[in-house]
Amino acid sequence: MKTRSRLLAWLPAVLLGPMLALCSTLAQAEAPAEAAKALHLLDYIGADYPPTVQDGKVIEDGEYREQQEFGAVLADLVKGLPANAEQAGLAQGVQTLRQAIDQRQDGAVVAKQARQLGARLAVAYEVSQAPVITPDPARGASLYAQNCSICHGDTGAGDGPAGVGLEPAPANLRDTARLDQLSLFDLYNTLALGIDGTEMPSFADQLDERQRWDVAAYIASFTAKPEAAKGDKTWNIADLARQTPAEVAANEGAAVVEAFRAQRAQPPQVKRGPSQLLDYTASTLDKSLAAYRAGDHDQAYDLSVAAYLEGFELVESSLDNIDTEVRKSTEKALMAYRQSLQDGLPVAQAEQRLDEAKTKLGQAAKLLGSDGLSWSLSFISGLLILLREGLEAILVLAAVLAFLRNTGQQSAIRSVNIGWGLALVAGFATWAVAAYVIDVGGAQRELLEGSTALFASVMVLWLGVWMHDRRHAAAWQDYIKSSLVSGGGRFGFAVLAFFSVYRELFEVILFYETLWLQAGPAGHQAVLAGGATALVLLVGLAWVILRGSAKLPLSLFFSINAGLLCALSVVFAGHGVKALQEAGVLGTRPVAFFEFDWLGIHPDVYSLSAQAVALLAILVLYGRSRLAEKRRAAV
Repeated sequence: MKTRSRLLAWLPAVLLGPMLALCSTLAQAEAPAEAAKALHLLDYIGADYPPTVQDGKVIEDGEYREQQEFGAVLADLVKGLPANAEQAGLAQGVQTLRQAIDQRQDGAVVAKQARQLGARLAVAYEVSQAPVITPDPARGASLYAQNCSICHGDTGAGDGPAGVGLEPAPANLRDTARLDQLSLFDLYNTLALGIDGTEMPSFADQLDERQRWDVAAYIASFTAKPEAAKGDKTWNIADLARQTPAEVAANEGAAVVEAFRAQRAQPPQVKRGPSQLLDYTASTLDKSLAAYRAGDHDQAYDLSVAAYLEGFELVESSLDNIDTEVRKSTEKALMAYRQSLQDGLPVAQAEQRLDEAKTKLGQAAKLLGSDGLSWSLSFISGLLILLREGLEAILVLAAVLAFLRNTGQQSAIRSVNIGWGLALVAGFATWAVAAYVIDVGGAQRELLEGSTALFASVMVLWLGVWMHDRRHAAAWQDYIKSSLVSGGGRFGFAVLAFFSVYRELFEVILFYETLWLQAGPAGHQAVLAGGATALVLLVGLAWVILRGSAKLPLSLFFSINAGLLCALSVVFAGHGVKALQEAGVLGTRPVAFFEFDWLGIHPDVYSLSAQAVALLAILVLYGRSRLAEKRRAAV
């Protein structure tokens, strides 16, 4: 067999059956398994038959015989499909295709027949060949570097260090003639499979559905010229995913091929609105249930987490601004389905919970619409994202800065300013790394947020109790100078400022990035106006706290600040546990209790338990302080 891309090569006939079974399970969970296998086999024939026959003569005997064998396997697969009005026509189409192969017809003719037959089969048996979310080659680039460059090389030329000595060698993915025979769907489909008996592994465990489409788009960019994307014609995402450049050249002329190559490598981002994200959630949940039915509980749970983090979570903020109750009920339904998988409930119960979750998703989709957000909703969303996420950080910073200013500790103020300044740099750097260098998925994002929230909870509790202990100390300023501000205390304040800002900033950037796409060009000014308004309000709040605190008696100021910081410790504890639950690290155990997001109160055993621990710590520490005061008073 000839050397070809490792993504579609190295497919001995004896290994084709297991590979296709894996394809049907991972890539096409909703379609009949035989339909998915048949479709992939048609793609294989369409890509590999043309080089085997030229002018009616067989160029490679082994390859040609393999194509004939595939035709026989294909006929059996179609015969075994569920009864369908199209089944007889498909069987006749397979017979015609086999005759064309036996008659050694021209490669382009056979490839066209295979592609057309595949399109009919996909429609008849509802095999999706297009991504739910538009592929992003920028995400794909980092994923390619992590998973593919070791063999295919950094530039896709097949010169990776691990490819030396492999037989067949990793193909040159910059070979235009080769890539023109493959669709994005072909590339995506094969990434899930792996090739048993070769060095090509399955990436189903490392890359989810969205990531495989991203990598496919990035690979397609190797043979594309970006400047050609703005041609006279624009293809929709379905056509970009299903068609090959060779088909476009045959049907529409060679003049438009460069534009097609460029657009499939960088698909227009026109469908990343709320409707598309919710469709991704629904379709991924369906795959989760299919995996659960098949007994793969770990895969089912992972897919349920991805469905939430890479879809619904990104529209939560916009939905919150329309109907908070719908957002809460949808989130609870999604978490309930996920918990049913973790608890190992019967399939029927899991399916019932999934139906409830999908009903809620449908309600959310109707509220959000699919044509982008209105100007007013874009403004409100831009306002509330920053206001909601930034309020806690501003309260902490303003309280700490007011305390240090009122006690004349300028060196410590500088430490706090350095801390939140570094947090801004680190937040934007984390976002840049996640977007352009490595792939930081929703789970990692929530894990980061949860961890920093819990750390911040401990830090603000420490500071709150410390302030409470010093509110009546006659020599408090000497103590600060000798033991806190002049020593490690400045570092402690800087760390607190850093984590108070950093824990919010990464998520704020993510939400604004999603909102920017949802609002569309017409709503960009509204998003910016909303964010600017929120920034003014937050700065105004900080000014009020700083100015108002200067007029308070020192003892009262200490008490207010201590109470505020201890309350924020409880809030952060609730937020941190909820983020870890969303990341799939912790399970959920709903209880009958009220919910108040802004205070981190969620009706869940784990979240409430964390806040109870924080409250208990406050009571113990305050009690200890009270006893110390009584002992001092008795002396």
